[in-house]
Amino acid sequence: MSDSDDRKPLTKLAQAGRKPEWTGMPGQPGAIVSPPVWRASTILYDDVAHLRRAAGSSTHERLFYGRKGTPTAWSLADALTEMEPGAAGTMLFPSGVAAIACALMAVLKPGDKLLMVDSAYDPTRNFCTQMLDNYGIETIFYDSCDIVQLSVGLADEKVRALFLESPGSLTFEVQDIPAITALARQHGVVTLADNTWATPLFFPALSHGVDIAILACTKYIVGHSDVMMGSVTANDHWFAKIRQTAYLLGQMVSPDDAWLASRGLRTLGVRLKQHQDSALAIAHWLKDQPEVARVLHPALPDCPGHAIWQRDFSGATGLFSFVLSGGDDAARAALIDGLAHFGIGYSWGGFESLALPIDPARYRSATKWEAQGPAVRLHIGLEDPADLITDLDAGLARFRAVRDGG
Repeated sequence: MSDSDDRKPLTKLAQAGRKPEWTGMPGQPGAIVSPPVWRASTILYDDVAHLRRAAGSSTHERLFYGRKGTPTAWSLADALTEMEPGAAGTMLFPSGVAAIACALMAVLKPGDKLLMVDSAYDPTRNFCTQMLDNYGIETIFYDSCDIVQLSVGLADEKVRALFLESPGSLTFEVQDIPAITALARQHGVVTLADNTWATPLFFPALSHGVDIAILACTKYIVGHSDVMMGSVTANDHWFAKIRQTAYLLGQMVSPDDAWLASRGLRTLGVRLKQHQDSALAIAHWLKDQPEVARVLHPALPDCPGHAIWQRDFSGATGLFSFVLSGGDDAARAALIDGLAHFGIGYSWGGFESLALPIDPARYRSATKWEAQGPAVRLHIGLEDPADLITDLDAGLARFRAVRDGG
């Protein structure tokens, strides 16, 4: 689709990635609705000349060898590209961490410096400190909301890339991405953003100035907690480099996983609306509970960064945190362990609700996390919010009993 494409996002979700050459039946009239699962490793050629022509041409969206993909993966990648106005293309990866790692390796080289938001996803921090450091790439963590500090960092001529995540992992700080990306462009610094929380449906990152947008598709794109996948969507300047790096690293996804993710993508709009509505109802309820010191949800008017969220985002999703009033780890565990409708586990974005104890102070170096008590991260799934509130109400009673020694 061209940049003049005026289809609304929900229409794109239904139509994107369904090229006739992927849905038509060769030699027969008509077409199927969804691209089928194309499984392949070896591709056969008519003759040596045909093989050599294929080897000498661009292999993206052209059958060449299974590691370079088949129409099942290309369909999903194409659909994700269409969801990001201004994007040149998307590459798929076997996990969100793999997507982050490839994107960073595509833009950095030994001797470069990376500005990394201090509230980033913990595996992102680990890749920087345990992998990039070994390659002579220095990571400088910055306060997500301190533009002055960021301006000083960008003035360093060795800074090559700037990584954003908004809202931030665990504590949901909202960054002024348009202002930050404009500042980065002035210094010739490439910007990358982990956009997993909002997805391009609620925040088209490239339209807000980002050069490279990254998703842990494991979460909301797949939506069913049964596939690991990541994606990197880039503008014209960076897509070829992202694709080349992915090919050199041998990164790919299985056609079966791509097909499942494509199926999840089609229902993203209706799922996110339900996640949003239920999460907001529960967040507002939690705010009124005496055992809760504060709720960290950017769509709440009293949450820091709400004005920026309201300006830049078209919706919220199902993930947020809350801080308990006093208590300790044992009291928090009593709350979580007895929940009937929340699973205890990592990840999020599926149809099921999850509760997780979080300790943000462990994952900060440029900023300091201080709170009135321990914190809990919730992912609100597709259950009835009334049942979830009843469950949490009983959990808060258990927390209070342990906290107060009752």
